[in-house]
Amino acid sequence: MTHTPGSPAEEQFSGELTSGEHLSYWLASAMPVAYKTLDSDLQTDVLVIGGGIAGLTTAYRLASQGRSVVLVEDGMIGSGESGRTTGHITHALDDRYYHIKKLLGEENARLAAASHTLAIDWIEKIVDEEDIDCEFKRVDGYLFLHPSDKAESLQDEYQLTHDIGLNTKWLSSVPDILDDANACIHFPNQAQFHIMKYLRGLAASFIKKGGQIYTRSKAEDIDKNGAKVNGYTVKANHIVVATNSPVNNRVTIHTKQHAYRTYVIAAAVPKGSVPFSLWWDTGNVKSEWTAEPYHYVRMTSYNEDYDLLIAGGEDHKTGQADKEHISEEERYFRLIAWTSKRFPQMKHVVYRWSGQVLEPVDAMAFIGKNPGDDNVYIITGDSGNGMTHGTLGGLVVSDIITGEPNPYIDLYDPARKTVKAASDFISEAKNMTAQYTDWLKSRHVDAAKDLANGQGGVVGTGTKKLAVYRDESGQLHTCSAVCTHLGCIVHWNADEKTFDCPCHGSRFTKYGDVINGPALEPLKKLDEPKDD
Repeated sequence: MTHTPGSPAEEQFSGELTSGEHLSYWLASAMPVAYKTLDSDLQTDVLVIGGGIAGLTTAYRLASQGRSVVLVEDGMIGSGESGRTTGHITHALDDRYYHIKKLLGEENARLAAASHTLAIDWIEKIVDEEDIDCEFKRVDGYLFLHPSDKAESLQDEYQLTHDIGLNTKWLSSVPDILDDANACIHFPNQAQFHIMKYLRGLAASFIKKGGQIYTRSKAEDIDKNGAKVNGYTVKANHIVVATNSPVNNRVTIHTKQHAYRTYVIAAAVPKGSVPFSLWWDTGNVKSEWTAEPYHYVRMTSYNEDYDLLIAGGEDHKTGQADKEHISEEERYFRLIAWTSKRFPQMKHVVYRWSGQVLEPVDAMAFIGKNPGDDNVYIITGDSGNGMTHGTLGGLVVSDIITGEPNPYIDLYDPARKTVKAASDFISEAKNMTAQYTDWLKSRHVDAAKDLANGQGGVVGTGTKKLAVYRDESGQLHTCSAVCTHLGCIVHWNADEKTFDCPCHGSRFTKYGDVINGPALEPLKKLDEPKDD
């Protein structure tokens, strides 16, 4: 049984509350924070665009150093992908260190490990200094073998973690989980938290340091001088774009990273029956996708009788669930089956949601100066480590702005060459190019009359493709199905009730409004929608 508490508010439909139909546990238990909406021109030293963990970390750190900082968010604090995470805080990277070594060399693998360790420590330090009540907890992590993977992969990862200075241990079995795997790597001293409570605390601390936050304030026309926000001019010496997918960069970065959807369930387990830890498998090496989907699990407190076991996985390229002939909704059932087999304590499913993950082709996030710009910065490419990558984004970018030395600037430089990841680049490029053949196909439903209330789809043939949604009252809402980024045909996501672009991951509400970049404009609205 799945239960999503409450009826979604209109803000949820518009993307102001969250970027889908389902509320994550974090959003349901600590709703996003709203501040004043921008209603005048402004001038500041630093303009930060995006109210998730990357934007808030950047803003907080610069304000702590005496800088004048304005943060704008088109929804509310935490309403983007930060609010749809599972809140793992770890240096056990999902791209594997032996893979990073092959692409970037052992020294860069060492820097990657050190930087993510720093991010964990920095979060803990800020939680303590600012007295943020966010359920931060140090926990053990365990990486074990996926059935499709070879034992050598786990052994290679263990050896390299030791070579680059991580304090890992080899265990003969996976603690507290029923699985066929007979060994695992133990990553001690990892962490977890309640992301929305953390963001609330970080935002409040930023305000105390003199920062300004404006929510429901959409930034457009971003350039070296600042941006237009709600039609007003915000001038700045430095502009930081921390919007998950950078909305200031139309093409370059979007050829170096690719959008995936990942699925999450939160199931009740008797209180105290499962210890608080992190678990990950090594991923399906036989997957359809270049980014090999893996499963990830953690615990959190829930009520007097139950804890929540939070499990994620079953990823696919955004807008391409049908390529595996597995619907978005079916992926939850597969995730439930996988999880209940390994955690028999699991009772009913209380929450479910999905999130967007951006996978860089060479395993490293893109943090720093936007290619070709001197004072515009981006933080993107979080992969499956958004909490540490987002934190690193704030640490690295703030040091670049203030001129402080930082050993990780080159590693995460968005302008770096990714030629050693050529095979993955070519594979993803072929996949993206193939999506343009949707122009030649009929899509989803024959006509709008076939849509039941609460359903959407893409109808039409040839050059006339329509994104159609029939609301609960039976009224049709019709837009062009052409993504306003680079012209792909969007797909209907029946689970989150959105229209998703299979090329670069832009997402739109059922009414055609933008909720994920890189698209900036809504789907073109069409007048007089008809059943035919």
